[in-house]
Amino acid sequence: MSRPDHTLALPARMARVAIVAPTARLREALVEVADSGAVELAGTLPSPSGEALEALRRLERKWTNGTPRPSLSPAAVDPSELERAGEADLLAGEVELSRRAAAAVDHGSFAALVGWTPEQELEPLSERLAPYGATVVELPRPPWLEPPTLIARTAMAKPFRPLVETYGSARYADLDPTLFAAFSFALMFGMMFGDVAHGLLLAGAALALRSVRRGRFAGLRRAWPLPFAAGLSAAFFGLLYGEFFGPTGVAPRLWLDPVEEPVPLLTAAVAIGAVLLAVSYGMGTANRWRESGAATAFVAPSGIAGTCVFLGAGILLAGWYFQLILVGLVGGTITIAGLVLLSAGYLVEAGRGGLAVLQVGIEVVDAVVRVGSSAISFTRLAAFGLMHAAIGAIVWAAATALWGGVVGTAVAVLVFFAGNLFALTLELLVAGIQAVRLEYYELFSRVFAGEGHVFAPWHVPLAPRKEES
Repeated sequence: MSRPDHTLALPARMARVAIVAPTARLREALVEVADSGAVELAGTLPSPSGEALEALRRLERKWTNGTPRPSLSPAAVDPSELERAGEADLLAGEVELSRRAAAAVDHGSFAALVGWTPEQELEPLSERLAPYGATVVELPRPPWLEPPTLIARTAMAKPFRPLVETYGSARYADLDPTLFAAFSFALMFGMMFGDVAHGLLLAGAALALRSVRRGRFAGLRRAWPLPFAAGLSAAFFGLLYGEFFGPTGVAPRLWLDPVEEPVPLLTAAVAIGAVLLAVSYGMGTANRWRESGAATAFVAPSGIAGTCVFLGAGILLAGWYFQLILVGLVGGTITIAGLVLLSAGYLVEAGRGGLAVLQVGIEVVDAVVRVGSSAISFTRLAAFGLMHAAIGAIVWAAATALWGGVVGTAVAVLVFFAGNLFALTLELLVAGIQAVRLEYYELFSRVFAGEGHVFAPWHVPLAPRKEES
């Protein structure tokens, strides 16, 4: 399949299509579709059956080369001949092909299968099918039918995709949050894991992972940019905190000491959380608008209504703190507008009657509480950053206290390395878990509403041609 030509932020535009071919040449057309890997065929497949399946089962009883990898021959083949030649891969491909052929709908001398394909694949696919009298017919998409999602596999975003895919599959209309997820994860992790030396060790381990080709960690090699970015972020915050294996004085302190100045650190954590939440609300609003239109975007808790409550409450608090009456009035007005929109949305869902009004009231209160709790959740960035610094300070204090004499120096070195190993291991686990938790529960819960399904094209390649002797 050719590379998607859509933007980094949006999934590929999909077309609902029918593959139409003369019944006599259906196999040839399906071979081209399978080799292109550009079409996700819809509908339920029948159970495998036929001569190819029986031949494959007999062959698998004496097969010693692992699981067959399905492939296809351009020309029609005889299953018995493939069995005699030991061509399990081709037999497996024929089984898959026969299932798709059996799912085709016959109409006179033609057969058709319905599916999805990226719009940019329509012309290339038509060109491949034309020699067999087959074609691709674009069909109208019913409003209740959601296309599959195909996200651009760009070099920049690809290593970070597992961070999003572990949470779920984006819907077809949604913006791709991969780069936002990568940036926010690295930022939050670095604030909790702030130490120059620890961060550089993590970045170095990521570079080592990049070079792994075999073994148990080979499957993780492609994800190396995520720990590398997290390590660099941790090193940056280590400079801000003046931490290098703890408060050793090796790194200059560019901002504050987390242990001695927890309040400014806490304020910064809430401010960072507010910015990240604002971005997630913005993406959520755009997604609700693209998914269901302006009406849904206005009343959704993750849309304009929720955004107004969040931003209005923030402005209201700022006006109260700085004693700016006009700012407080603006914030209160925005908050009330958001609450009205939320109530309207909940009322449409709840229906009529006293119980419906009570339900709306409970849901509005719950939405306001969740906005507040989400902002407070980001205080853990400061709490775990302080804990990391405190462990480093304790280890450094113990090592310097023991330093002196042969035995004392040896014990001090042991305490220093063992303590830093403990801090590195514990905080790596804690900071990673907390960053993922904030990512999924506080940010993604506003970006996503429901789950789509990933575009899964049918792909069976042509068998490589054997060179004639």
